[in-house]
Amino acid sequence: MTIRFDGRVAIVTGAGNGLGRAHALGLASRGAKVVVNDFGGARDGTGGSMTAAETVVEDIRKAGGTAMANGADVSNFEQVTDMVAKATKEWGSVDLMCANAGILRDKSFAKMEIADFAKVLDVHLTGTFYCCKAVWDGMRARNYGRIVVTTSSSGLFGNFGQANYGAAKTGMVGLMNVLAEEGRKTDIRVNMISPTAATRMTEELLPPQALELMRPEAITPAVLYMLSENAPTRTIMGAGAGSFAVIKILESEGINLPREEWTPDGVAAHFAAISDMSKAQALEGAFQQTNKYVAQAAARLGIKM
Repeated sequence: MTIRFDGRVAIVTGAGNGLGRAHALGLASRGAKVVVNDFGGARDGTGGSMTAAETVVEDIRKAGGTAMANGADVSNFEQVTDMVAKATKEWGSVDLMCANAGILRDKSFAKMEIADFAKVLDVHLTGTFYCCKAVWDGMRARNYGRIVVTTSSSGLFGNFGQANYGAAKTGMVGLMNVLAEEGRKTDIRVNMISPTAATRMTEELLPPQALELMRPEAITPAVLYMLSENAPTRTIMGAGAGSFAVIKILESEGINLPREEWTPDGVAAHFAAISDMSKAQALEGAFQQTNKYVAQAAARLGIKM
């Protein structure tokens, strides 16, 4: 089976460089019409230029593909909705959204300015919400949509000096989980990529010998799979240097304590059993946790549910 995107229209944000550029080129090479979105700012989000996006569009056209450049700032909902409207007017729909745009303003938590925390959340988390919101109604109307949002190991697992970035990237997990559930009945599949690559956002953090292995192009196969016709939904994929993995948030089986032990001392006394991960599972929805706890309590008390 060859995955193709003929007849599909895609938007890739932050596509002027790095990961976004690789994703845009990959989609175009497999038949998609691509909106190459890039605000054209510096790594910290300042400035702005259409040059990077236009260069990628020219590369796509030279290779025989179809693309348009767009300079919308993803943290501005009016600009994002205008971008979607232009793509829809030109090509009839937006079927695929790859929310990749981002900035960095790294500082230790003690030194982090309020404005730097707010701006990173505004671009990464709110910007991703804006991108999804702008295409959602059209996807619902057509009973088809594929969305990939971009998280990071800095949020999933933690990284010094990135409280703003980590908070934004983990916030996206909650957004993805909910959108995947709400999108099921209209075949909108929503997934997440956690990339590790050498880009202008990470080049100073990686040793020189890793840079060649960590090419952005190594991430794109996972993104294109999750944008494809037969994509999964509600999946977090890790990718880097040709390695691919699925990431899950797990909950231990846990135990139910008798009422007399509903104390911090009781939790402390049983913490080894509470934190035993041997029977851990990935829950598929908020009420699965609720139902598990109620069932455990009922079983201990001998109540039939």
